[in-house]
Amino acid sequence: MPWTSRSALVASLALMACSVLPAHAQDAYPNKPIRLLLGFPPGGGSDMVARLVAKPLGERLGQPVTVDNKPGAGGNIAAEMATKAPADGYTLILLPSGHASSAAMKKVLPFEPVNDFSWISTLTTYPLSMVVKPDSPIRSFPDFAQRIKAEPGKYTYTSVGVGTAMHLVGEWLMAESGGSATHVPFRGGTAPLTELLAGRVDVVIDTMTSTAPMLKDKRVRGLAVTGAKGETNIFGLPNVAETYPRLVFDSWLGIAAPAGLPPAIAARLQREIKAVIDSPEVRQRLIDWGGNPQASTPAEFKGRVERDIQALKRIVADRKIEME
Repeated sequence: MPWTSRSALVASLALMACSVLPAHAQDAYPNKPIRLLLGFPPGGGSDMVARLVAKPLGERLGQPVTVDNKPGAGGNIAAEMATKAPADGYTLILLPSGHASSAAMKKVLPFEPVNDFSWISTLTTYPLSMVVKPDSPIRSFPDFAQRIKAEPGKYTYTSVGVGTAMHLVGEWLMAESGGSATHVPFRGGTAPLTELLAGRVDVVIDTMTSTAPMLKDKRVRGLAVTGAKGETNIFGLPNVAETYPRLVFDSWLGIAAPAGLPPAIAARLQREIKAVIDSPEVRQRLIDWGGNPQASTPAEFKGRVERDIQALKRIVADRKIEME
């Protein structure tokens, strides 16, 4: 074979090898453990869902998925860490709907809340819940609404941080009722419910994943949830919308990754997450926690985030809440 022909053949084979390598590299994903960042402490609702999903997801992927709690700043510390990680599928983040409320509240974030992430799939949606101590003098949601109008500032409600969905739903309630209650923010975890049972706060606004076990054991008493009028829930609680029809809010949890995640890896993760969410054991556990298990496409997840940011920005503007 002439030298020029041999050179052309070698060059052609080298080019073919280069084009195949990335596909092989992606086919091999994952070949090491995966970290699932979470911006809240152990024990809270987000943590419960993260750990519920992480183990079977790791089993399906053939590599352990380890929950890495990085609490603080309403989840933004973990979110920033995620955006700075390599977009190789080995760093994921479980984001709550508080990600959207933070984007609505913050003047400046250390990341772009939509475009700095690869949106993979939602895990579950659920209304927020409002609960009190079993012996609380607040007997019902209409009773609470009347009390905060009659005695402005006397009663307290909690959130897992300033600017979180719980905080903004509380502000939304003040707008609808014309009342006033004092906001008491926490960093997440079980602290709001601990303080409630100790009698130091009056009402906890939190996810159903956090309150459902305590509602089931009757350690707290439910006032209402933020579902749409006519929707039912496993505890038979009334919807806030029965009193204030415009106050409807569905929270969510989902898994994202740094922007630029290779499409093949994103598709693999979405496929495996959907299989986990559709499995009878995980699905039933999420339902028991008051959720509506639903995996989404990346486009559906991104669209939900964008819509929530805009809706919550309107609450911030209407209530003249000072942005941070």
